[in-house]
Amino acid sequence: MVLDKSVYNESYIEDCEVCCNPIEIKYQSDGDDIINFSAISIEQ
Repeated sequence: MVLDKSVYNESYIEDCEVCCNPIEIKYQSDGDDIINFSAISIEQ
């Protein structure tokens, strides 16, 4: 998974590379580092 640290607040849904189930990805960046990250499975 590649995260763009120049984006300060991001939320999107991506399919898991292993099981293909959707995952909600959320992260926050200060421009240099990822300061908050979560990946939550979305039940189908």
